Amino acid sequence: MPLWVKLAYTAFLAVLVPVYWANYGPTNFLYFCDVALLLTLLGLWRESPLPVSMAAVGILAPQVLWAADFAIGCCGGHLTGMTDYMFNPDRSAFLRGLSLFHGWLPFLLLYLVRLLGYDRRAFACWTAVAWVLILVCYFAMPGPRADAAQVPTPVNINYVHGMDDTAA
Repeated sequence: MPLWVKLAYTAFLAVLVPVYWANYGPTNFLYFCDVALLLTLLGLWRESPLPVSMAAVGILAPQVLWAADFAIGCCGGHLTGMTDYMFNPDRSAFLRGLSLFHGWLPFLLLYLVRLLGYDRRAFACWTAVAWVLILVCYFAMPGPRADAAQVPTPVNINYVHGMDDTAA
């Protein structure tokens, strides 16, 4: 594993984690994509295929959807609304720019799985993690609300109430 990859990724997370924590609060780290970020960090430094494989299983397909939604949003269209926050002028360009990891993380994960190998336990392990996250987000986190764009903390985390943050 190239040391520069570990250091660059760690530096990115050293910026992202405190910025997200300050702007969105700790509940933001219940999103599948943020859990995958942390699993990737663990897998990078341990050079372990299990956390990297779990992250890949968990977010490759949703990140493709995120990228498509973002691209369509850049052209003025609307697909799912999962990237609407990227076009919210009330959030700084820097804060929104950090979310561009959704576009490059899948490629990093594919590279890491190719380098480290795929751990066959990943699907079962991610499924267990995902169920815990889904249950916590459904029962303990705020659901959709009409003023979701103005609320600083996440609502409808992992879209457990549907793809709209303003209505279930």
